[in-house]
Amino acid sequence: MAGRDPRDRAPRVRNRAPAAVQITAEQLLREAQERQEPAIQAPKQRVQDLEELSEFQARKRTEFESRIRYSRDSILAWTKYAQWEASHNEYERSRSVFERALDVDPRSVDLWAMQIKYTDMELKARNINHARNLFDRAITLLPRVDALWYKYVYLEELLLNVSGARQIFERWMQWEPNDKAWQSYIKLEERYNELDRASAIYERWIACRPIPKNWVTWAKFEEDRGQPDKAREVFQTALEFFGDEEEQVEKAQSVFAAFARMETRLKEFERARVIYKFALARLPRSKSASLYAQYTKFEKQHGDRAGVELTVLGKRRIQYEEELAYDPTNYDAWFSLARLEEDAYRADREDGENVEPTRVREVYERAVANVPPALEKRYWRRYIYLWLQYAAFEEIDTKDYDRVRDVYKAAIKLVPHKSFTFAKLWLAYAYFEIRRLDVSAAPLHRLYRVRDASARV
Repeated sequence: MAGRDPRDRAPRVRNRAPAAVQITAEQLLREAQERQEPAIQAPKQRVQDLEELSEFQARKRTEFESRIRYSRDSILAWTKYAQWEASHNEYERSRSVFERALDVDPRSVDLWAMQIKYTDMELKARNINHARNLFDRAITLLPRVDALWYKYVYLEELLLNVSGARQIFERWMQWEPNDKAWQSYIKLEERYNELDRASAIYERWIACRPIPKNWVTWAKFEEDRGQPDKAREVFQTALEFFGDEEEQVEKAQSVFAAFARMETRLKEFERARVIYKFALARLPRSKSASLYAQYTKFEKQHGDRAGVELTVLGKRRIQYEEELAYDPTNYDAWFSLARLEEDAYRADREDGENVEPTRVREVYERAVANVPPALEKRYWRRYIYLWLQYAAFEEIDTKDYDRVRDVYKAAIKLVPHKSFTFAKLWLAYAYFEIRRLDVSAAPLHRLYRVRDASARV
C-alpha cells in the first residue's frame, strides 16, 4: 500500500453542483440512433425462367435438408419444409416431407396439428380425398385428441356429407369421450332436425356418463321439443337410478329441483310439491339448504298460507341447526330453536290437530345436554335459563306436572352447589310446588338461604 502511485487514485470531485446543461438518457439513445450505420439490405431477386426457378428450388431444398439432418426432431423445421413445398404447388413433395416427419415421431400431437393446418392447402387444391386420408390416419393414431375429430367432422359437414360426419361421430363415441363431444354429436342431429336420433344419442350418453347434469340436460331437451311425457319418463328413470339412499338423494338434488321446476312450468303444482317433499324428507336439514330455498320460493308463488309457513319454518330450522353444529354451546341459538318449535306446536294445537310435543322436548333435551365446560357462574346463567324455559313449557303448554317436577330436580342435581347456586332455580321450583298446593314438597329450607341471592341473579 505504501508503494502505490498517488496518480492511480480516483480524482477528487471539487464541484458537486449539477451541470448547467443536463444530458438525459433519451438524448443519448437518440444520438446513438442517428449515428448508427444503415443495415445492409440484400438485393431483391427475381426468377426469370424455369431454369433459374429450378436452381432456386434445388438450393432451398438443400438448405431444408441440411436443417432437418442436424435437427431431425424439430417439428418446426419439418413444417416449414412441407409448407414451402406446398406454396410452390409441389403437393406430392409436401406429402412426402410430412410422411418422413411422421416416421420420426408418428404420435406427435404437435406434428399432427401442423399437418392438419396443411390440409387447408389440400382442400384449396381440391385434393379432398388426400385430406380425408390424412384425418383418418390422425384419429386412428391419436383417438384421444379431440381437436382432430372436430376438424374431421367439420370437413365432412362443410362438404355437405352429413352421413359421413355421422359415421365419424359414431367412431368417436366408441371411445367414450367427454361430455362436450356427445353434445356436439347431438347438435349435429339438431341442425338437421333429426330429433329422434338426438334423443337416442342422449340415451347412449346417459349410459356412458350417468351424472345428474346429463339427466337434466336430456329431460330439458325432451321438454323443449314438446315431449313432456318423455321428459317425465327421463326424470323418473333418473330417480330410480339414484335410489332412495341419503347419499344418492343428496347427489341427485339438481335432478329433483329440475323435475319440480318442469312440473311447475307445466302448471302441475301438486306434482311439483310432491317431488320437493319426497326429496326433503330423505335429506338431512344441513344438506338441503338450496333445495329448501327453491321449495320456499315455490310455496310463496303457488302455495297457501299453511304451506308457506311450513317451508319458512323448515328453512329457519336448517339455519339454527347449522349454527349449533358449529358451536353446540351457543345457548342463544338453542333458545331460538326451542321457541321456533314451541310456536309450531302451539300453531298446530290452535288448528285443532292432535300433536305430541315430541320435537320440542327433543330440542330441549339436546340443549340441556350441552353442559358448560367451566365451573364459573357467568357461563351457567344462560344454560340454567334453558332449564327454566323447559319447565315453563311443560307446565303451561303440556300440563305434564310430573315431568315439570323431573325437570326441576334434574336441573338442581346438575348445578355444582358447592361452587355456586341459582336463586331463580330454587324459587321457580318452590313456586311450582306451591301452585300445585303441595307446600311440603317445596324446598322451603332453601328459600331463606337464597332470598338475598335472588336479587343478584
